[in-house]
Amino acid sequence: MGGSRLRLRWNAHDREILRLALPAFGALIAEPLFLLSDSAIVGHLGTAQLGGLGVAGQALATLVYLCVFLAYGTTAGVARQVGAGDVRAAIRQGIDGMWLALAIGTVLAVAGWPLVPWLVDVFGASDAVTPYARTYLTVSLLGIPGMLVVLAGTGVLRGLQDTRTPLLVSVAGFSGNLALNLVFVLGLGWGVAGSAWGTVIAQTVSAGVYVAVVLRAARRHGSPVGPDLAGMRTAATAGVNLVVRTAALRVVLIVGTSVAARMGDTEIAAYQVGFQVWNLLALAHDAVAIAGQAIIGRHLGAADTAGARGATRRMVQWGVACGALFLVAVLVVRPWLPAFFTDDEQVRDALLASLIVIAAMQPIAGVVFVLDGILIGAGDGAYLAASTVIATLTFLPAALLAYGADAGLVGLWLALGLWMTTRMVTLGVRSLGNAWMVTGAVRR
Repeated sequence: MGGSRLRLRWNAHDREILRLALPAFGALIAEPLFLLSDSAIVGHLGTAQLGGLGVAGQALATLVYLCVFLAYGTTAGVARQVGAGDVRAAIRQGIDGMWLALAIGTVLAVAGWPLVPWLVDVFGASDAVTPYARTYLTVSLLGIPGMLVVLAGTGVLRGLQDTRTPLLVSVAGFSGNLALNLVFVLGLGWGVAGSAWGTVIAQTVSAGVYVAVVLRAARRHGSPVGPDLAGMRTAATAGVNLVVRTAALRVVLIVGTSVAARMGDTEIAAYQVGFQVWNLLALAHDAVAIAGQAIIGRHLGAADTAGARGATRRMVQWGVACGALFLVAVLVVRPWLPAFFTDDEQVRDALLASLIVIAAMQPIAGVVFVLDGILIGAGDGAYLAASTVIATLTFLPAALLAYGADAGLVGLWLALGLWMTTRMVTLGVRSLGNAWMVTGAVRR
């Protein structure tokens, strides 16, 4: 009898994880597919253009993903309110996040334009790569308000336990981006600027769709939709620790790109493609983490600590299994993947070597991303911020050593492997305790 109950319990967790994670997987991979498709198209313009896209893409991602709390914090907060049985308050909290996203996005776009040359120079790009990076970044800044509204809107729907709608919006956005890039870059010959314009248009239209969906839900549940300064301040305050966490993550990615750029044009071009492969797999891992944010937030909002613990255990198992699967998948496609992005033999060789390390990191990444999502869903932002800073401090000297020792991209990726291992240890230790399982509609 006990064994039967155990099997039923696990089956129930599996069904819920799959119900949320499978659509989330499709939605999450759409974002790196934006840059992967851009890379595939721009890569055939030349190595300098591909390197420029890589540098600009990292700069843009830094600006946008410092605000990822708009998605993650909103998911956790909305899910807690849902677990406590107050859907009206959940939607109101989500709308506050969307207004905050629009405000932050507008400020970043306006303030970012005069800083474009400085932002590109920070990465140490060569004279050949720099003009393409500046062009792509200048145009892409126009899409930041839309990108941030998409983040917040996605968080609202995830918190409401809906990952299907974000999937549909993401697929439509990716398809539109691909079509526009083909027309603007290859058809009209706009070069990297055409690639940036395609992404701006696709992201802005996607933001409009999220606004329409959330407004419809607000009308259905009688939730107010106007800007609420107090609610926006609460959303911003709650996101401070997640901003620190994300800033520490971005330091790693910025330093990684900067080190690769200083190694040479071949290395930055190969790193750009390798990073996008890594990012695609990381966000695929994050599909289970997204399910974790919604599930854990709802369980804790309903004061169900046993359910939170059981779901955590099962999701970690899912993370390990996905990591093993991705390890095999990368090794299988490795011989053919470089040719899809570039005709430069030196870039291909550098990428082939990098992919071995990227593949080996996948089981570790599976655990890290799942635990990260679980603690985000619990609102355990202070620990996430501290542990991520610790991991970053282990990466920085390792990356500098790889550069100083002329270890190439393999050495740089090994430094990233040390970073991920440190995160796995610190997050694993936290998950085994009870301090993160704070219950109630609002974490205090």
